[in-house]
Amino acid sequence: MSEPLICFENLMRTDASSNRRLTKRQFLRFCGVSFCTLSTASLFGLPKISRAQTPTKGLIKTKLSPYFTPLAGGEIQCELCPHRCRVAKGKRGICKVRENRDGKYYSLVYGNPCAVHIDPIEKKPFFHVLPGTTSFSLATAGCNFQCKFCQNWEISQAAPEDVYSKEFSSEMVIKEAKETGAHSVAYTYVEPTIFYEYMVDIGALAKKSGLLSVYHSNGFINPAPLKQLCQVLDAANIDLKGFTENFYRDVCGGELNPVLETLKTLKRNKVHLEITNLVIPTKNDEISTMKEMCLWIKRELGADTPIHFSRFFPLYKLKTLPSTPVSTLEKAREVAFSAGLEYVYIGNVPGHEGENTFCPKCKKMVIQRRGYMVGEINLKAGKCKYCGKPIPGIWA
Repeated sequence: MSEPLICFENLMRTDASSNRRLTKRQFLRFCGVSFCTLSTASLFGLPKISRAQTPTKGLIKTKLSPYFTPLAGGEIQCELCPHRCRVAKGKRGICKVRENRDGKYYSLVYGNPCAVHIDPIEKKPFFHVLPGTTSFSLATAGCNFQCKFCQNWEISQAAPEDVYSKEFSSEMVIKEAKETGAHSVAYTYVEPTIFYEYMVDIGALAKKSGLLSVYHSNGFINPAPLKQLCQVLDAANIDLKGFTENFYRDVCGGELNPVLETLKTLKRNKVHLEITNLVIPTKNDEISTMKEMCLWIKRELGADTPIHFSRFFPLYKLKTLPSTPVSTLEKAREVAFSAGLEYVYIGNVPGHEGENTFCPKCKKMVIQRRGYMVGEINLKAGKCKYCGKPIPGIWA
């Protein structure tokens, strides 16, 4: 994913099993984003999230999955994502958070987030959704990919027993989101599909309460659950991690084609769609492949689909690679514009012109950004205030 975080399990690793202390740098970084201490809310003058319950290691609440098929001998086949794991009794799927209990398949992370933060909506990143507002953001442990470049691997590659979680009902999520002044609830940091039941229940309540539901996902989900999710989802940012099956297989542990189908389904169901492509040196940065990807986006999703080319920094299992040269991101942006895409952004390079939104008709700046901060907004009723061209997005 493109949003790094520190979650409560990181701070609490000073228990009996680990005598190490946080460094000063880790502590200060933690205080900037943590649920447990000074959340991003403080930076925006918002109330802090409630501390009614202390995060607990191994806290697990289950819920029966609606997406599995019983098989002979007590096995099941998960129908939630394209892995379609066959799982024997007492075992779990690839995501580590779904378990076969006596021939029925259960989520082990329902209502148990291990990360809860208040973030700028721009961090998701959404550049065409309520600019300048905050999003109540959450995640549980687990993921259905094993990306070698994952920024949040400490929770995405963990089982629920391995992290500190909080019992946090769907109703509590909505209550706290509204109390903090957030305009949306974001399912993010790890792959939200793995806490699908929790996400759908929160989304239904969010719709009734006037909050948006937004989702940053790898797009690796089956058609039936995706169709149900679209009923409660307002916006999606999908990580199109590369544009070859080899990259998806070797670097991510997944497949490309199901992600492309997800993108088309979201567009057909009128869910606001943005795309993020993390550009990794020597892995997915071939210009010819980027051009092919951009042409596919224009053809299948439309020229007005925003795309974010994001800068990679070495971490997790790709620490030996260099950071993405800014020149590579600029070349990708040029290729996207030449392919006919209208809204092309550069991410993880604060202050770059590619953070701003420009009207594709009159070429004037309609939204100014620096990092997660928003400056001028030159929109009127969702249109460029200079020439009147409609700008796609959710603006009110």
